[in-house]
Parts: sequence; structure tokens; C-alpha cells
Amino acid sequence: MQRLVNSNDHDIMNLELNKLHFAAQHWGFFQLINHGVSSSVVEKMKHETQKFYNLPLEKKKKFERSPRDADGFGQLFVVSDEQILDWADFFYLKTAPPHLRMSIFSKLYLSLRETIEEYTEEIKELSMKVLEMLGKALGIKEKEVKSLFEEGMQSMRMNYYPPCPQPNKVIGFYPHSDPFALKILLQFNETQGLQVKKDGIWIPILPLHNAFIVNIGDTFESSRLNVILGPASSLVTTHNPPKFKTIGATEFYRGYLNRELVGKSYVEAMRINHQ
Repeated sequence: MQRLVNSNDHDIMNLELNKLHFAAQHWGFFQLINHGVSSSVVEKMKHETQKFYNLPLEKKKKFERSPRDADGFGQLFVVSDEQILDWADFFYLKTAPPHLRMSIFSKLYLSLRETIEEYTEEIKELSMKVLEMLGKALGIKEKEVKSLFEEGMQSMRMNYYPPCPQPNKVIGFYPHSDPFALKILLQFNETQGLQVKKDGIWIPILPLHNAFIVNIGDTFESSRLNVILGPASSLVTTHNPPKFKTIGATEFYRGYLNRELVGKSYVEAMRINHQ
């Protein structure tokens, strides 16, 4: 990352930018090293997450999500009683801007709340740097990238995949794409589990020490984030018409969170057929 944002050698910077462009275009995933996020903050976040999941179930249930909202502890993407659930526990929170935080955020015990605020602030800075570099690779002006994403919604989800007595019969998290512009994934250990589908083949991701895994989300493919989701205006021309519909952010996320995860089916529903 430092070669992208701090290098005085334009050849090195362009080389790294081309690598980023290739990874984003052909994979949608990459691992980020030398990212500048404080290692002490990362370790605190790991500690607080483990501390939360070590709580007795009755204490975790004090932060249980309601059926009307995604924030809180519990399962997501549940649409029927017959549905097979993921073998995982989730704790989802909207973290920024502050006015989007639900009441459950203020109920967090102090050490967890302060650590989340510190960690997500650093992750926001990193996310903007990555988004600006992705925009540069695509030819989107830096000013437009900032206007699209700087005041956008930030959220976090802490996932825990408990041991299973019959692991061959369960899936920790069903195959899916992510609705947000960018996901910065922190893996707590070097246990393999995450896989990326490339050309019809599932490829396991080997975590690198002190690296973040970055996933280009669906709403970067249809870029606008704060109020309206739709193509970046600087990319739309008569020869390059929009590939996705324009839709309100609230409508998009409500639709995503109230359906079962099935690959990229939701974002595909937003695609415009120009035939």
C-alpha cells in the first residue's frame, strides 16, 4: 500500500497501480500489506471480539438484533423457518456517520465501544485511500471519489465460526457477494476457510500475516453510495452507457438484507440489458 500512496518513484507507483487494477478487475479480491493501520489497534480489536464471543449466551443476547433491523447479535439473511442457517454467529453494527448508529451501539460495554470507534476510524482512512487508488485506476477523478464515498455509510460485522462435530455437513457462510463498495476483512488467525470463486472454481485464500483481505463490493460496480446508487458520472458516455440501474441506497440495502444470500443474484437484478 505504501508504494501506492507514498512512493516518489512514478514507475513504481504505476506498477503497483496496474497490479491493483488487474486484481480488482479480474478477481475482485486482493490482500493488502503495509497498510498503515496500527498493529496495536488491530490486536485490541481481535481481543475485544474474542472477549465478546466468550461471554455466556444470555449476556450476548442482551445485544440481540430485532426482527426489524440488522444491527445486533444473531443470524442475518433469514427469510423462512425452513431455511438452513449458516453455521456462524454474527454481530453487525452501523458505525458511521454517527447519526446512523442504532441504540444498541450506545449499549455496548465501554472497552468494546471505544475499540470499535478507534478501529473503524483507521479502517475508514484506509478505505478512502484504497477507493481513491481504485478510482485513479478507472479514470475517476479524486474529487468525485470523495464526493461518492467520504460521507457514506460504514458498518462492521464480527463473525464467529464455532467448531462443528460434522463440518462436512455445514457451511459457515453461504456463497454470496457483498453489497457494499469495499469490504476490509481482518482474519483473526491463519485458519483457512475463505474461498473466492474464479472462472467457476472455488479457490482457498491463504491469509498473510498482518494483512487485510480487500473485497470489491457490488456498489463499487455501480458506484454512488450516499443517497443514490448508480454509475459514476465520469464513466458514463454515449459509447459507454450505464451497466446498472440507479436506485436509492435505502431501497438497495433493504432489499439485500431481506433476502436469502445466493451468489450475486441481487446485484445482477440491478444490471441493465442493452440488447
